[in-house]
Amino acid sequence: MKDPYALFADFVARQKLKMTPQRRQILDVFLAEEGHLTSEELYQKVKTEFPSIGQATVYRTLKLLADSGLAKAVEFGDGAMRYEILYGQSHHDHLICEACGVNVEVVDPAIERLQEEVARRHGFALTGHKLYLYGLCPECRKKRTSSL
Repeated sequence: MKDPYALFADFVARQKLKMTPQRRQILDVFLAEEGHLTSEELYQKVKTEFPSIGQATVYRTLKLLADSGLAKAVEFGDGAMRYEILYGQSHHDHLICEACGVNVEVVDPAIERLQEEVARRHGFALTGHKLYLYGLCPECRKKRTSSL
């Protein structure tokens, strides 16, 4: 498997674009991060290391990263589009707290099997899925019960 820099450089070249130093720097910062970042959050992180890079460049590069398969856009119901690293990551689902926004990545083989079974029952061959489970995290549940 190629490293993410080679994969991105190849993708950018296929789009008849160049692997500019700015794109490389944005990719460096993105790959060093964990979790789910909005374009604004990534821009703030990039700006501290590379002040000359503009917000539009970060936004366009994030779009290229998603189109290349290195990143994945995710939306947790709060109206903000976030991006997570897809390269080298295994499939996971998300538990999202509706009160504080914390999200937990979960892998559950039973859920995966159930989704496959539901698809089969309806004659579908799954090509992918997104599962977001919303609720209250333990901290927010404690706060709610203590305020009653």
